[in-house]
Amino acid sequence: MRKYRVEITKVAESDIREIFEYISRANKAAAFKWVEEIERQIATLEIFPMRCPIIPEAEELGEEYRHLSYGNYRTILKVERTKVIIMRVIYSTRLLELEMFEK
Repeated sequence: MRKYRVEITKVAESDIREIFEYISRANKAAAFKWVEEIERQIATLEIFPMRCPIIPEAEELGEEYRHLSYGNYRTILKVERTKVIIMRVIYSTRLLELEMFEK
């Protein structure tokens, strides 16, 4: 079975920190649970990341970004050969623009 190397961009790491801080203002335990689930989901991307659907904005962005959803958030990723790059973790209703991604 093919394994992919999973990388997280600095912007995505910052997204996770900011969301954790936001959730922890109301419920610290829920914030820790949220981070644990996001980390678990990201870890599963080592195997078959193509199972994740292509995001609706892909055509507009000109890139085949994919996503995983958890609660009100989605993890945006890009698959390149043997590597999965976590690009962003954002609120699910937020519209994506190309400027939101690291180069």
